[in-house]
Amino acid sequence: MNKSMPSGRTEDYRADASAFGDTPASMKAAVLPAASLDAPAAAEIMLESFEQWLSENGDYWLEKIQAALYNAEGRLIACTQATLESEGDRSRIAAIVAATGRRQEGITCTAEPLRSRSGDELLGVLVWSATEEWVELPAKQQSAFQPVAFHLRSILEARFDHIRMREALYKQHAAETEATRREAMLEIGKRLHDQNDVSAVIRELLAYIESYTPYADFNLYLSQDFVNGDARIKPLLMRNDPDDLYSRAFLEGVPLKDQLKSGCVRLAIPMSGKQAVYGVLGVSFSSRHWDESEFKAFTLIASTAGSAFENAKLYEQSNVLITELQMINELTKRLNQSLRLSEIFEFTMNELLHIFKADHCCVLQLNREKDVFQYVASNLPYLMKDSVPLDYGYAGIVHRTKEPVITSDYWNTKLVASKFMDETGSRSIIAAPIMDGASIVGVIIVTHTSPNFFSYDNYKLLQVLTTHIGLAISNASLHAEVRRMVITDNLTGLHARHYLNERIQSKQRKDPCGSLVVVDIDHFKQVNDTYGHLVGDQILIGVSDVIRSCIRESDIAARWGGEELAVYLPQIRSEQAFRIAERIRTRVEQGTHPSVTVSCGISEWTFEDEKISVESLFYKADMALYEAKNSGRNRIIVAS
Repeated sequence: MNKSMPSGRTEDYRADASAFGDTPASMKAAVLPAASLDAPAAAEIMLESFEQWLSENGDYWLEKIQAALYNAEGRLIACTQATLESEGDRSRIAAIVAATGRRQEGITCTAEPLRSRSGDELLGVLVWSATEEWVELPAKQQSAFQPVAFHLRSILEARFDHIRMREALYKQHAAETEATRREAMLEIGKRLHDQNDVSAVIRELLAYIESYTPYADFNLYLSQDFVNGDARIKPLLMRNDPDDLYSRAFLEGVPLKDQLKSGCVRLAIPMSGKQAVYGVLGVSFSSRHWDESEFKAFTLIASTAGSAFENAKLYEQSNVLITELQMINELTKRLNQSLRLSEIFEFTMNELLHIFKADHCCVLQLNREKDVFQYVASNLPYLMKDSVPLDYGYAGIVHRTKEPVITSDYWNTKLVASKFMDETGSRSIIAAPIMDGASIVGVIIVTHTSPNFFSYDNYKLLQVLTTHIGLAISNASLHAEVRRMVITDNLTGLHARHYLNERIQSKQRKDPCGSLVVVDIDHFKQVNDTYGHLVGDQILIGVSDVIRSCIRESDIAARWGGEELAVYLPQIRSEQAFRIAERIRTRVEQGTHPSVTVSCGISEWTFEDEKISVESLFYKADMALYEAKNSGRNRIIVAS
């Protein structure tokens, strides 16, 4: 006789119970105590319990009965032999007994409902049929079988109690884990949102993930440039590849999961804020460590980090914007304090070196007469007298496009040839045009010897600064032009008399000596009367050009009045002044048409003079000129 046999069929005694009336409600409600188990697992437990029951009760009862175990749903789990006689009858008996909860006496086939101690759970039904040996037993011995049946109930209940306990412990552990996770989430959320620095947000995020899942591999792929030094922070490279999980998560903005053939599980969680997706958190688990709850947890972590990252980014940007506005305001204020172009150029160069922490900076001004860019400010003094063609180098690009330019590594790109970049050994460059309305008036170039030194924010800032620098240069240029018009004679292009007076006064305060030459065109009235005023004006212009060609750049020539011109020669004594005046007289006589002559009067001053003044100097020169006129003209007289 086989002691047990797993059932290969599904006998449902409740199906046959219709012959005896409706199944009672208590029967319909009967379920396994370990309801969370699937059917195969529950059947396995009942089968093991039945085998244990058979082994512990020996062969005494098995010689007298044939037993079968049904679950609470009426399905055969095991029996003591392969085929039970009158199975239909036994099933009907089992249905009656299970429904009423009563044992049936005096029949050769009966069933024992196996309920829990509390009586509210049906564990199973033990159906047994009597053999000839059983029938021969006294009733007292037959009744002794009931405790044997209860023993099966105890085994079943003990096993299901173990399942209950294990499930309770699992639920308790899961609840504790979830509570710990929630507490950790709240803590990391608070710590992330407490940070006002993007680097700190990322540092907190990586530290938390490392402590939370030490068995997982993770990387953070950022869509923006970020220099940190942590190998786990990588740039997000966009690939047109449907298998690229990180690119898909970034573009779609949704968390993605992928399981490789090796069993490894990959997560790609977008780190999103309200305005944008800033990166993707990539996490990899081995199949041994993967739990489905991790997906939701990491989604929440990435979402919290994305919000904190965005807040920190906005805070940093607002601080940068405030700093830039303050910088622009201060720069504009200081630029407007000076109306001298040379001072503005020099100040601009020094400020840009400081603002961008650059190695080199130069300011080039457009010279429209020569069609070149002239170096007007640079921290390389030898460039100050140099110039470059309008189409050369980076200045040429800016001049052509009227747009700023940035190059991260000049040595590798070689976009254009640049003497400035080559001589300074620079690799990073930003350059921007200085505009006056729609016209370009100059170029600013800022460089550094390291590659990738300047950021896009630096590029935009220089563009903003050059706008204000351009306004300051335009104001200074306009002021210089107005001043030039005020201090310049419109006809001759020489300085006006009041400017000459101011400069002589200034020189007399600083210099040890100086000379004044007063030049008068002889018989100028006759020229006007003979040739007309237009020719007279041309004669004045021609004589003025001769004077300019005969003096130094530091000398000051002016129209004294009418046909009288004057030249002040700083730190020149009368002997040398005479030679200069003679050169002027000779060239005028030889180079004018119609030919005219000039008379000159010379005076000088030294620091040893008792009285030093502009009036005294002019008076003596005027008296010397008067003497030259009275002596026959076309001559030079030095005041004694």
